[in-house]
Amino acid sequence: MKDVFEIFEERGFVEQVTDREALRRQLEKPTTCYIGFDPTAQSLHVGSLVPIMSLAYMQRAGHRPIAVVGGGTTLVGDPSGKTEMRRLMSRAEIDENGEKIKQQLSRFLDFNLEKALMVNNADWLVGLNYIEFLRDIGRHFSVNRMLSAESYKIRLETGLSFIEFNYMLLQAYDYWHLFKTYDCRIQMGGNDQWGNILAGADLIRRLEGEIVHALTFPLITTSSGVKMGKTHKGAIWLDPSLTSPYEYYQFWINQDDRDTGRFLALFTFLPMEEVQRLGSLEGEAIIEAKQVLAFEATALCHGREEAEKARNAAKQLFGVEAAGVTESVPSVAVGGREMEQGIAAYILFEKCRLSKTRAEARRLITQGGGYVNGERIERFDQVISARDLQRGAILLRAGKKRYVRVTVV
Repeated sequence: MKDVFEIFEERGFVEQVTDREALRRQLEKPTTCYIGFDPTAQSLHVGSLVPIMSLAYMQRAGHRPIAVVGGGTTLVGDPSGKTEMRRLMSRAEIDENGEKIKQQLSRFLDFNLEKALMVNNADWLVGLNYIEFLRDIGRHFSVNRMLSAESYKIRLETGLSFIEFNYMLLQAYDYWHLFKTYDCRIQMGGNDQWGNILAGADLIRRLEGEIVHALTFPLITTSSGVKMGKTHKGAIWLDPSLTSPYEYYQFWINQDDRDTGRFLALFTFLPMEEVQRLGSLEGEAIIEAKQVLAFEATALCHGREEAEKARNAAKQLFGVEAAGVTESVPSVAVGGREMEQGIAAYILFEKCRLSKTRAEARRLITQGGGYVNGERIERFDQVISARDLQRGAILLRAGKKRYVRVTVV
């Protein structure tokens, strides 16, 4: 049986690691590891899936993952990957976001019987005495070395606040606290966290005389160079109230053909033999691989029942569109009086967020990319009204793959 580090390397999870052989030896026995998730929003998005999947793989290999909800560190704000200071959030807002993130992580990890743990670093950070913290922890940090970290170097060009400067110390303290409390010996995270993770490993070495480990993941971009999870509509969230299971399924279907094999390896639990088979498909056959990717990824995040609904909705829409109006497609409700009078197509497309602006909607429709109930819209100002209702709804399409179901209220 492959060890989990071999699985990570084979599937593309590993960017940097402190000592490969030492980490392999550590993973020969059950080990506690952790990743932090700062609750800066009410939901995680698909950009967080690589760390989430890594914790799930660790658990499947018999190790114990800890998901740290950063209720304390979010009060400070992580400067990593940012060109300006994050908005400071209230404790109540952070705690509310943290509770929602717990629910999302529970779909990927089994928290029963402490097989995985979920903790909030506010529990040990908020009550720290600042003078004692500086004397006991701060004295082990070199300012020169901190400024050489990539996350700080980038921000020095635009301005780094003192509160953000403390973030590395707090994350290092997290690692030390988890080591002391749970014997945690591996911290993982995105490659932009490398400096922060090393700081924690170094603090443990200085305070406890123990060697612990660090592993980072590559920051995922698509073959077209776009940051993973970004679309014309914004982020793809894990919370179904923000991104519906159907939209989530469509996000994976719409990935570049060149990314299919790589994403199957990272975002599913399919055996690598099947991943390699699907990833080798070409031409029209690649559709099969993308359907498998979309179904497996949606099932992990939203459950197999929702994934089945999304797959069936997609089949209906790509089959007989006008007859396939389905509840799983994103819906927009429009007032009955407004629909009786009729709405110009370009205005309705903007209203339904199929286009960002009316000017963009006019261009889309003029160029032949707008459809109503499967029929191409001939003029950008063509009136769409209650007469277009079919089975109680109107199906709009922008381009080849973006649908909205218009209902009347």
